[in-house]
Amino acid sequence: MNDRFLFDGPGNARITILLAHGAGAPMDSISMNAASAALAEAGLRTARFEFAYMAARRNGEGRKPPPRAERLKDEYLDAVEALAATGPLMIGGKSMGGRVASMVADQLYDQGRIAGLVCLGYPFHPPGKPTQLRTAHLENLKTPTLICQGTRDEFGTREEVAGYALSERIELLWLEDGDHDLKPRKRISGFSAADHLKTVAQAVAAFAERIAP
Repeated sequence: MNDRFLFDGPGNARITILLAHGAGAPMDSISMNAASAALAEAGLRTARFEFAYMAARRNGEGRKPPPRAERLKDEYLDAVEALAATGPLMIGGKSMGGRVASMVADQLYDQGRIAGLVCLGYPFHPPGKPTQLRTAHLENLKTPTLICQGTRDEFGTREEVAGYALSERIELLWLEDGDHDLKPRKRISGFSAADHLKTVAQAVAAFAERIAP
């Protein structure tokens, strides 16, 4: 880990993915570590960063609650600037991190600075509050987008998401019996968490090749 980013994957990878963490866990959480390792295994380079409130927790400044997602947009844009990727760049993140990335994606895409967006477990609504949708900006999204979602994610199940008005630029990859961390119950689904992460990594790699050939 350097002062700003945590990198995984080959240094000479053609495509880099900038990833932000979820609301409650840092960039080196078990979930983020596993996802980044899987993406690296698929030949992608990932760069993870932390929003200031999470970095403050790491530095012992107390457990600050996350700000509203809208207030984190400038921090995400700053991270894109600081990364200064030389090749094709995709942005995204886990849960809230992916949501914030989706809020700045079209601005960056219009500027030719990113090729696409990848969300790992998108928080379509708060748990237990299916009518409080966080999808308005997704209806007309122009950026090529891949959302990887567990079918039993309490932030948006397959049945719920099927009824949403989403941009045609959004592709959905459903992971059978996956929760918000994309983890399935192996007894029920027959899949392991590693199986799903491998599927995600292969799908993201294929998506990247399509949108940034």
